[in-house]
Amino acid sequence: MNLKDHILLWNHALIEIIDIRHTFQRSSDLNSQYQLPSSAFLLIINGKAEILIDEVPHEIGNFHILHGGKGMNIQFLRTEELLEYYLILYKANLSLASRNNLKAIMEHNNPFNLQYGFTPTSPLPLFDKMENMFTDWGKTGLLDRLHVKTLFYQWIYEMLRQLHTLETQLIQPDPLDQAIRYMQTYYKETFSLEKLAKAVNSSPRTLSRLFRTRLQTSPAQYLISIRMEKSKILLLNTEASLHDIAIAVGYPDGYYLGKMFKKYYGTSPVRYKNKLITQPSWRDMPSQGAQIDIARTQPLRYIDYDNHYQYNGEGELPMFRNAKPSLLLTLLLCFTIVLSACSTGTTNSNASSNGTPTPSAETSTGANTDKAAVEAQTRIISTVKGDIAVPTSPQRVVVLYLLGDVLALGIKPIGVSDVSEGAAFEDELKDVQKLGTWFEVSPEAILALNPDLIIVPSEETYEALHQIAPTVLVPYEKMSTEERVSFIGQVVGKEDQAKELFTDFHKKVEDSKQKLQEAGILDHTISIMEGGKDNSMAVVASKQFGRGSQIIYEYLGMKAPEIIQQKIDTATGADGESVSFEVLGKYSGDYIFRSSYDGMADLTQNPIWNNIPAVKEGRLMEIDFGLGYYSDIYSLNVQLDYIVEALLAAPRVK
Repeated sequence: MNLKDHILLWNHALIEIIDIRHTFQRSSDLNSQYQLPSSAFLLIINGKAEILIDEVPHEIGNFHILHGGKGMNIQFLRTEELLEYYLILYKANLSLASRNNLKAIMEHNNPFNLQYGFTPTSPLPLFDKMENMFTDWGKTGLLDRLHVKTLFYQWIYEMLRQLHTLETQLIQPDPLDQAIRYMQTYYKETFSLEKLAKAVNSSPRTLSRLFRTRLQTSPAQYLISIRMEKSKILLLNTEASLHDIAIAVGYPDGYYLGKMFKKYYGTSPVRYKNKLITQPSWRDMPSQGAQIDIARTQPLRYIDYDNHYQYNGEGELPMFRNAKPSLLLTLLLCFTIVLSACSTGTTNSNASSNGTPTPSAETSTGANTDKAAVEAQTRIISTVKGDIAVPTSPQRVVVLYLLGDVLALGIKPIGVSDVSEGAAFEDELKDVQKLGTWFEVSPEAILALNPDLIIVPSEETYEALHQIAPTVLVPYEKMSTEERVSFIGQVVGKEDQAKELFTDFHKKVEDSKQKLQEAGILDHTISIMEGGKDNSMAVVASKQFGRGSQIIYEYLGMKAPEIIQQKIDTATGADGESVSFEVLGKYSGDYIFRSSYDGMADLTQNPIWNNIPAVKEGRLMEIDFGLGYYSDIYSLNVQLDYIVEALLAAPRVK
């Protein structure tokens, strides 16, 4: 890791001290393991020992410093004498405004999860501050706790200064190995990919990338193979029922296990067992787990919903990865026939209005009838992934992230990614099956829905799902809102409705601008803010940040204070700026919208905040985080109504 990046991230860190302990390790405690519940520093005071941190050995002695990340395992192997040390447990996060700017550095060089150790050249300053921290930690006063945090920052500075001098080689823990070990330990728990990533102090995207690049699979697929291997072992070596085996490996019932087993091995569990039992030496055959070095035993439930058929993950389907050659060839042949039928002919002109072909002289044979039916019921559209055959009138649509665009076109999906609480369409989709976060959904859960069309927003989700049903990738970040909705309208056969949506929307925008102009509001400035903890506020500096920014700055054409407007005019993507309360007045418009959510900072007693004119005079309005999160046409319509009504209801600028 680049130590410069290490120091940069510490500069932007928001620290919470979890605990400070003064501990003794005796020889009788050897080989005991301790999993760090958070990031941690150890400062050795007396004694020598050999320890393992996630299987990495360290020889430690007087005043040696060790750092480990959350979830790492510490094991003491050998001590020459009584070992005395201090332990600091802490949590570190980046401020809201810093997360986007420093996201790339955090993903590759997270200093709060690094494993490293060194002996400082000047240990006494570090020892003195550690003793003072421990002393004040035992007190209960607020000032004492503030002093602890102050000393901790001083301790970090001194440690980094000496580390910089030594130019110590830092050891980056392997998130993939940590994730595998974590799954081996907690496989019977229900948890999401986000929970897994958090446990190893990584990100879902990084963890998925590591599984994909190094194991050529995904977390979900990896765990499916585990379940299947464990199911096979129990099936062949016990007389347990299929239901009991299903429960033992993490599936809800025998029916679901049987379905997954057949997709994975190409035959049902019963036939699989009967076939092997007829082989005289089947009990002597090595199991799959003995043949490979990745026999992970942990079934992972990827989503915390009551519907146990939902599993949130990604990757290619097991039915294609492990199917027998004959099955795979059959599937490919069928797929080729469908594509050929869709691309070599035209739609049957005798088809009825509902898409059902009518008999004709050309379709007198069964083969021709099948071909005409396929042509009548599908269309070819051009996408970034090439030409794709999609249903003429899709009936079973699964949508990830782009929920409101599809809903606004009059199509109610059968499955969607998680809906943010407070979203404009939350009630509309309350009865629709949720599939987890849009960037990590389960192929199995979607397969069970039997969709005829899947709409996805990213390369990763496309690669994970495109073999299930016709899948269309919408590169929304490279499209304007109108281009995106128009394209989706083409995909679902609703081109005219897409045009009407924006005809009506633009008229509504013009009517809204006229109302604001007549009320004397349109020419006044507006700021959009979020946060408020740690004496700073994030101020939106882009039309694409959400929180109502697209409605306010793009469609209504209203302006922010000049210091922010300059950034908005040049922004090429989502952007925000962290502003301290001391200068927040310069960033405050005549009207302020503040993104609201549970647990946000209470500023009612903050004198600086309350003296900002817009706040003081009642022109502060809240916009629900969930409502402002999406930028689809459905949400934009609701945001427009809310923002205009709030502005018209607010006191006028004097």
